[in-house]
Amino acid sequence: MTRIALLTTGGTIACTTDESGALRPTVSGTELLDAVRDHLAVPADVTVTELTRLDSSAITLAELDGLIAAVHSALEDPSVDAVVVTHGTDSMEDTAFALDCFHSDDRPVILTGAQRAFDHRESDGPGNLIDALRLAADPLARRQGVLIAFGGWTIPARGAVKRHTTDLDAFISTVPREVRRPASVPVAPLADVSVPVLASWPGADRSLVDAARAAGAQGLVIEALGSGNIGPEMGAGVVEALEAGVPVVITTRVPSGPVGLAYGGGGGGATLGSLGAVSAGHLRAGQARMALIVALATGHDVSDLLV
Repeated sequence: MTRIALLTTGGTIACTTDESGALRPTVSGTELLDAVRDHLAVPADVTVTELTRLDSSAITLAELDGLIAAVHSALEDPSVDAVVVTHGTDSMEDTAFALDCFHSDDRPVILTGAQRAFDHRESDGPGNLIDALRLAADPLARRQGVLIAFGGWTIPARGAVKRHTTDLDAFISTVPREVRRPASVPVAPLADVSVPVLASWPGADRSLVDAARAAGAQGLVIEALGSGNIGPEMGAGVVEALEAGVPVVITTRVPSGPVGLAYGGGGGGATLGSLGAVSAGHLRAGQARMALIVALATGHDVSDLLV
């Protein structure tokens, strides 16, 4: 019989509707499991640990550290075959990426959640949880790192992006299949690392860059235009940050495709790259930020964590 550790953190999958019509995470981990236990169709012994009961937009790096520790603690038991994590969709891709950076075990870690609340008459949560638990019991999931099981799809953690606010198949991957998963790194606390994401737009000035540095940012992720370009005024602020030794990762607001850093000019990607800015590759803002946070926390080169 497969032994699965189920860790719950809240999210829409655990939400019910209050008297005002707002969704709030009220459902316990045990209640989530009880709702699907008779429908697994695989022999599994599932133990539940409720870590938090939060919307994932509210999960901090400190809470992420707690989840990482809980996953590693579960896998210290050699009789555990897999870990499943229920999580809100707002930051599922960020959490999945961080977990994968630190995951060196052959046994799978699988995240899932829901787009519709637990008390919705057509909730997708039970189906997604059943899929995640079945995947956890599948030998083919071993050695695949951290995965997201959602809307009938299985998606590798690195490159996962929430593509739609309400569709049930909410996640896609921005990374081509042939790209290899980078090696994991030793666990380190993330809570004290400050890396903001700064969006660019045509004509953006340097005020966001200067404000982030004044607030103590240890690194910057720039959500640039096109294949990795920003205007010259914002570019001047980024250049100054790079010259001061602040690490900068450049991603893009474009939904898919690699960040090329090919153009010259004051805020062109090639100009910034020549001064040390790093292309996020196929990663978008949330995961690029998490890569830089992990790099700063562990002392690794951020390029080693990007795909």
